[in-house]
Amino acid sequence: MGSEIPTGEVPGDEGSPPEEGASCSESAPCNRKERTPSSPSKPSAVVAPCHPRLVAAVQLWSRREERPAQRHLLCPGDCADSDSTAGERRWAPASARPRVKLERSSDRMRGAKSQSLAFTGVLLSCLEMIFSANTEHAAFLRTVFSRFSTPIIISILAPDIPVIDQAYSKLSNSITVEWRAVPGATNYMLTAQDGDSFVETIVKNSPGTVTGLKPATLYRITVRSINSGGKSQPSPFRKVKTVLAAPILSVHSPSCDSIAVSWKAVHMAAGLSVSLMRSDGLGRMLKQNTTNSSLIFTNLDPGTLYTIKAYAWNANGMPGDDFTYNQRTSPDAPVDVKVAFNSGALRAVVSWLPTEGALTYSVTVSSGLLKLRCNTSSASCMVPSLQCSSEYYVSVTAYNDAGASEPTDAVSLKTIPCAPVNISIEEDEPGHLLVSWSSVSLGHYYVVFVKSDDGLEVHCNTSHTQCHFQSDCGFTYFISVFAYNKAGQSPLGDVLNYTTAPCCPSDFRAVFISSDTVRVTWAPVRGADLYETRAAGGSGVALCRDTATACTLSALQCSTPYNITVYSFSEARGSNASCAPQYVATAPCSPEIKNISKEGLSVISVQWQPNNEEAMYVVTARGEAGLWHCTSTRNSCTLMDLPCGSAFSVSAIARSPAGQSLPSYSIPLETAPCCPYDLIVTQVTQSVTNISWSVGKGAQTYVTTLESPKGQAKCHTLQTYCLLGCITCGTNYTVSLRAISETGLTSSCTYQGYSSSACCPFGVKLYRLSNNGIRVFWRASDETINYSADLHGSKGNFSCTPSSGLSHCDITKIPCGDVYTVVVAPVTNKGPKLTFCPKKIYSVTCSGSSVGMVIYRGKSNPKHI
Repeated sequence: MGSEIPTGEVPGDEGSPPEEGASCSESAPCNRKERTPSSPSKPSAVVAPCHPRLVAAVQLWSRREERPAQRHLLCPGDCADSDSTAGERRWAPASARPRVKLERSSDRMRGAKSQSLAFTGVLLSCLEMIFSANTEHAAFLRTVFSRFSTPIIISILAPDIPVIDQAYSKLSNSITVEWRAVPGATNYMLTAQDGDSFVETIVKNSPGTVTGLKPATLYRITVRSINSGGKSQPSPFRKVKTVLAAPILSVHSPSCDSIAVSWKAVHMAAGLSVSLMRSDGLGRMLKQNTTNSSLIFTNLDPGTLYTIKAYAWNANGMPGDDFTYNQRTSPDAPVDVKVAFNSGALRAVVSWLPTEGALTYSVTVSSGLLKLRCNTSSASCMVPSLQCSSEYYVSVTAYNDAGASEPTDAVSLKTIPCAPVNISIEEDEPGHLLVSWSSVSLGHYYVVFVKSDDGLEVHCNTSHTQCHFQSDCGFTYFISVFAYNKAGQSPLGDVLNYTTAPCCPSDFRAVFISSDTVRVTWAPVRGADLYETRAAGGSGVALCRDTATACTLSALQCSTPYNITVYSFSEARGSNASCAPQYVATAPCSPEIKNISKEGLSVISVQWQPNNEEAMYVVTARGEAGLWHCTSTRNSCTLMDLPCGSAFSVSAIARSPAGQSLPSYSIPLETAPCCPYDLIVTQVTQSVTNISWSVGKGAQTYVTTLESPKGQAKCHTLQTYCLLGCITCGTNYTVSLRAISETGLTSSCTYQGYSSSACCPFGVKLYRLSNNGIRVFWRASDETINYSADLHGSKGNFSCTPSSGLSHCDITKIPCGDVYTVVVAPVTNKGPKLTFCPKKIYSVTCSGSSVGMVIYRGKSNPKHI
């Protein structure tokens, strides 16, 4: 077995100094002093004291059969004598030198017959590398080692175990370790262990840092020293916890003077510190410690860049990693907005004063659902393509990288009216033209120009939507309508031409040639291109069309009265319907039903053409519900007690002493649907009421109506319920329902009246009082109604009721630093409080221990109906 030999100085034999005059060279490496062994069992030893830096000790055995005795080849270095026994000399190692281990190769090769030991080239190479700094040492070793035939094996041992001085964490993902340097160590291995997982890092010297760790986690820290001989055992561990991770901030500017900061919870954090300061260094720094997950900095400068820094701290107050974020507040709304309108081009130029911190501006020009936008980086913008007859509301919004400002107050812009449309021309009576049109939005008055084809022009100026003109038959008129307002005249619209009907034929004469033939003649008239002679009566109409002024009608029915009329036609207008007829009678025929009308809930009136004299007419209604009859000698009769929601087929026959006519053509009849039996009215919100009812037989749709002197609410639906909006509070309504069949028949149903709830107040506001109190103010639509105010906050609920006739009440000693939901509702004599009055949200801040600012935060979102 080999023995470990520490490095050190090489003393002389038995610790004696080297002899004087000893010298070394390649041919004669040393002057050696040989010692005669004291007994045959002890081999001779060769000691090389000739050079003071020699560090190897060589064990030699002279014979194989002798009991091996150990000698040492000593490496150069500082050494001290130790005890020697049985021909063995040892030296304690110096702390600054590596340790080596020498082994005789014959210990591994028991069968070798070597008589002596020699160093192999491997040993020589190792030692030459160790002593390469001095070529004299290397030459000496080569000379000595060449004398031995048995190889010697050298191995370097691992360094000592390091000792940790301190270990600490300054970042959430790392731990820094400091330790005492270990002699002979070339590197160090740092290990951080968390349960079954660990992280290792190789460093050159102290201090060293282990990275890639988890925040707020307790680790066992050890250090191992390393050299070419291997690693030492781990040092005694130290327990160190990493600091907290930095919070991840989410930052935005909800308004021009505030910045909202929020974050997710940091593991093991007891609280957070958040500070804010202008990035340009002006002003003072704001800092808040909180245990919440968000906060808002208010009263900031609009359009200004701020730097936000945040870090979490644990239960011991130890801060963790910090997080820095730059956020700009949104700009303030622009001021001095002006609008210049160009009526001819239908465009507007909008200008304003620049806003601090704004990068761009957006001009919104809105009219109902239509919105036009103009984006610019300057302080003015042109909005083209405006529409006529429109009232636009112009507002300007400033933008920067933080968001948008509040839009400016809307500026009203009214354009010129559009050209009137839906122009219609009617001859309400012969010789009178009625020109009408649809009302034009923003039109104050209208001018109608009428010019006839003979060159005569007249006009009509009116604030209404129609004008009357005198006209003559057979003329063509050209008509245009313009609308006007303060902005100017509307564009030219459609120019209509209207041709009046040709004049009616005069000198009309009708002469019967036979019982079924009549000849009609008349005089020609202006504007007529064609004439039509019509004989109407009984079950058909006889027609005769010709450009001539005479017509013969044949194949007329007997016992039938006819109305014979001659109409004049023109290509532009058609027939003149105002021409008077002449009556001619022939033999009677079968009746023809002309009209069926509803006289009552279950009463139907049937009318027919009375085409026979002294005849009895019988009307029959046939359906699944049965047969119903009525008779009359005149032109109508009434069917009684018909069931609602039923279908019938109605026909008529004529009876006379001569016999009975063929039935008339059947006319389908449907009675009106039945009214629902039940109807329930329930108020959902202040302006919305729900009405439900039972199914009415024969009804497909329903129209429900709530009507009062203040207005009407109506709903048309397929369902048996309906939501009615626009209900006026504190009003008595008449409730009615119309049941409508598939074909449009209607039954009107009336039910008990309904009274809506008292009106909710408006203009609810909170004001701060000097005595740490809050005043709730509102405006009531009716001074006779009593109201109560309720404030709901996280620190308590408060209510107050004013004296009669007052529109405010006070709440004293209200806790500040809370957000309150404020609702003011009418006080009812019966039933619970109204829950649908508007709810407003106010923040009541603290000024020291007193009530500070009262800030309006908006309305509470209403529940969906």
